Amino acid sequence: MKKKIGILGGTFDPPHIGHLIIADQILNLYKLDEIRFMPNYLPPHKEKLSNTTIQDRLRMLELSIKEHDRFKIETIELKRKEKSYTYNTMVLLKQLEPDHEFFFIIGGDMIDYLPKWYKIEELMELVQFIGVERPMSKGETTYPIQFIDIPSIYISSSMIREKIANGQSVKYLLPEHVISYIEEHKLYGTK
Repeated sequence: MKKKIGILGGTFDPPHIGHLIIADQILNLYKLDEIRFMPNYLPPHKEKLSNTTIQDRLRMLELSIKEHDRFKIETIELKRKEKSYTYNTMVLLKQLEPDHEFFFIIGGDMIDYLPKWYKIEELMELVQFIGVERPMSKGETTYPIQFIDIPSIYISSSMIREKIANGQSVKYLLPEHVISYIEEHKLYGTK
């Protein structure tokens, strides 16, 4: 029996409850064995916009998932220390774990961007994509993506960083342990 692994990639800067809801819903709906949160080293489509380190992002992820035994962290992209192209990562993961079946989870904003992904045709042969619709994105594609209907909650890491920088509350948007970590380490402009 192949192990079924969901991969949820992102900057997780910071990880928030939207990420956790998506992971939990897909884990159960697809009867996956685990969900791996895969922080990227340097996403090809984004600029670094915060004062966090890789260690900060990893620690916040650890704090976010510590109470869920089937949530794990996949550090393969951080170890490679180069631009994170999903195709290269999935080729490597399939080589390291040939007995696993991988499901790659993406939001509607990334679905709209798929035609620009590096080696997208080859990537489609490696993994099954699961698409989560997000407000303000079309979420339309000709690629074979399984769309999933889960409770919609619009939270983004950039919105959270902005709220923190402006001294606004992020209670209930982040796990309490993550809020404490952010305050303790004065991330995102906290006082």
